[in-house]
Amino acid sequence: MTIFKDILCAVDIREDCTAAIERAVTLAENNQANLTVVDVVDRITAGIGMPDGGPISADLQSKMQATHVRELEKLVDPYRQRIPIKTNVRNGTCFLEIIRQVLSEGHDLVIKVPEKLAWLDRLFGSDDMNLLRECPCPVWLVKPQEEKPYRRILAAVDVDDAYPPAELNTRHTLNQQILEMAVSLALSDFAELHIVHAWQAIGESAMRGAFMHTPEAEIVAYVEQVRRRHETSLNELMRGITGILGQNAAEYLNPQTHLVKGWARKEIPALAKQLKADVLVMGTVARTGVPGFIMGNTAEMILNQIDCSVLAIKPPGFETPVTLTD
Repeated sequence: MTIFKDILCAVDIREDCTAAIERAVTLAENNQANLTVVDVVDRITAGIGMPDGGPISADLQSKMQATHVRELEKLVDPYRQRIPIKTNVRNGTCFLEIIRQVLSEGHDLVIKVPEKLAWLDRLFGSDDMNLLRECPCPVWLVKPQEEKPYRRILAAVDVDDAYPPAELNTRHTLNQQILEMAVSLALSDFAELHIVHAWQAIGESAMRGAFMHTPEAEIVAYVEQVRRRHETSLNELMRGITGILGQNAAEYLNPQTHLVKGWARKEIPALAKQLKADVLVMGTVARTGVPGFIMGNTAEMILNQIDCSVLAIKPPGFETPVTLTD
């Protein structure tokens, strides 16, 4: 099962980050993992008549840094009774500095409360979306008022086989990672586990169009053939997880599968709301030049519609475009 060894919890001392810290500390305890808590201070830029990096701006930056260091230590100190915790305060753009912290220290998971967006009817802001796109390790965005423990976990997988062999291998590995993390979380929280795959019968609408005159029986047979192919692939994926878990654990967990017809950007958020899922486990960002597993328009639409926490996983071989230096 998935075990994390070096966890990074990203906080903002101006906001309530209790949910993220609690998750990070508990996960670090259960995995005997290292835990670092990081806060990011905006870099002060020069004002009118103020040279960039001059003594005034440098003094302001230093004072802000010192304030954040003090407040971060106060925030973390109560949890040090449970585990050792490192802290760090970085200067710059939030998502970039979080990723650079991951690159420099080798963290294998980022846990963060979404940035506050009281004026928008969505959970994730631009920093969060950039982190989901570009962070090289899994990102767990924890809803501030989430249920503890989780009651229902929804894992979104893609078992479509209409891809080149190399891409199929990448997607299969990503599906396994998604399920392993979802299973591990479901077992630790004694939660229900739901697995969803959204599928489409490509060409169905054209067959029903005025120009093809395809008999309805032929269309129905084609759609059913496609459905069965996706069902078989999903069942094969689930058998693989049963092999990893063992029969007894699989029967105890008893994951429920959902094979839904329609576009993923519509069906996955709808199912998450119907189930009242506490967290959605999903893949993000396929390789450049290959249709994304969920990033791009599909991912943006899914993430902008859900109101639950999300645990997002990168495919094998993903490389972040962010570097350690500006």
